[in-house]
Amino acid sequence: MLWYSNPAARSWRCSASPADVLAFHQGLPDYRPTPLTAVPALAAELGVGRVLVKDESQRLGLPAFKALGAWWAINRTLQDQPDVTRLVTATDGNHGRAVARMAAMLGLESHVFIPYFVSALAIEAIRSEGATVTIIEDSYDAAVVAAAEAATGSAVLIQDSAWPGYEVVPQHIVDGYSTLFREIDLQPDLVVVPMGVGSLAQAAVTHYRSESPAPAVLGVEPARAACITSSLLAGEPVTVETSTTAMAGLNCGTPSSLAWPVLRAGLDASVTVEEGEALQAVEDLGAAGISSGASGAATLAGVRVARDKLLLTEASTIVLISTEAAPLNPRD
Repeated sequence: MLWYSNPAARSWRCSASPADVLAFHQGLPDYRPTPLTAVPALAAELGVGRVLVKDESQRLGLPAFKALGAWWAINRTLQDQPDVTRLVTATDGNHGRAVARMAAMLGLESHVFIPYFVSALAIEAIRSEGATVTIIEDSYDAAVVAAAEAATGSAVLIQDSAWPGYEVVPQHIVDGYSTLFREIDLQPDLVVVPMGVGSLAQAAVTHYRSESPAPAVLGVEPARAACITSSLLAGEPVTVETSTTAMAGLNCGTPSSLAWPVLRAGLDASVTVEEGEALQAVEDLGAAGISSGASGAATLAGVRVARDKLLLTEASTIVLISTEAAPLNPRD
């Protein structure tokens, strides 16, 4: 387990995401707030007052939260570039499907680049949205490079990771995620989010550091793809070598350049989890009636392994962000 903490994080402040994001989502036909489900058994296990799971297994007709960011970013991009005919992205699953779904709704083409380790089930789901799919026999980072190179002419890149020179669209995506946190109409003591390139964690920190009192925010990532925790421990962004993980949606080797300064300043803590810990969390959330894949259940695994390091009491409220539904066939 890698562990990082920043005791000064809760005193850092920033501006909130744009208020019109929520109104955009509320105007979509399939919009409804996702459930915030209490799990008393987990509260008893962790010795706290309440554990609530923000269940993103059904969001805007898709099995993950990703459409919140992708659809807002596409909306904003097309306002600035109305001549776009193709949306291009790289994905390790749910983001690519969200981009492809909106492209089909708008009558646009989509081209999705996917690293080799993504499941056959996830690939077929993306193809079912009408996307052209290219498999990259390399890492997620390599798929991002390939997608960026393909976004020429009337094609535009809709990517949820940022790098110098490509930060406008990723910021729109982060802003889109703010709706998830605006729907949580209570004041938790700890919010736990999964981390890939760090964009969702950036959205969480942005939301909770723009208001007072500010809860603690814990980020969780796979031990096999710990780019954020490794960067925080190093004091600078680093790229790590990744390998296959059950937490496929978090299998990212390089932090987003937009997320990095926000997480460095405002993230209270970061922890890594092992494969078995995440898979056990999948089972335990399932037993509580919550469908979650390993990437989403990583938040439960993370708070479990970090429990003794967290300043929690018997009265504390924890919110776990479960970002995705369990796959229909987890062996694929």
